[in-house]
Amino acid sequence: MILKEVLRALWYGLLRIAAQPLFCALLRYRAYGRENIPRSGGVLIVSNHQSYMDPLLIGLGLPRQIHIMARKSLFYKSILFRWFIESLNAFPLKGGGTDGGGLKEAVKRLVSGNIVLIFPEGTRTWDGSIGELHPGVGLIAQRSGVPIVPVVIQGAYEAWPRSRKLFRLRPIKVVFGSPIYWNGPERELSQRLRQEMLDLQAPLR
Repeated sequence: MILKEVLRALWYGLLRIAAQPLFCALLRYRAYGRENIPRSGGVLIVSNHQSYMDPLLIGLGLPRQIHIMARKSLFYKSILFRWFIESLNAFPLKGGGTDGGGLKEAVKRLVSGNIVLIFPEGTRTWDGSIGELHPGVGLIAQRSGVPIVPVVIQGAYEAWPRSRKLFRLRPIKVVFGSPIYWNGPERELSQRLRQEMLDLQAPLR
């Protein structure tokens, strides 16, 4: 098990080292607010969803590995693709954020001290705007007791909207907001997170 984790960390680090200069040069990738991510311990990252690149864009901005809660159907595209995303710490969640197994796995990974990334809109945006957030974030946060960090990706929609098969070169920015510690109603948390994300996005548009 230890050897497996060491190999995973080496693989993850190698891909990040290779991708960072490429994304910075071609897409003028920039990440801001990285100091808002705790250096250790579980962290739940909640982000808007603009393109297929989003998990990579967030992972590139952080020195720690991230664990990605991904749509379950992605794990059945091909054996090779499944191996690839699982090698980058992805795990499945059914649509709508109501998968009890996926939520439990997220809590387990957070309690173990990992960063977990979730896209609570449930799907990529059609127009670049931030949609309503599905339930589940509050439950994960309450059960794990970790801080929630809202994140906004801007420019990925222009680079790779869901209406295009291939991406194009556009500048991309990622902004990490301040951590939120929450123990109130889940509906209020969803509203606050969405507002925080809208506030982060406003000066970038």
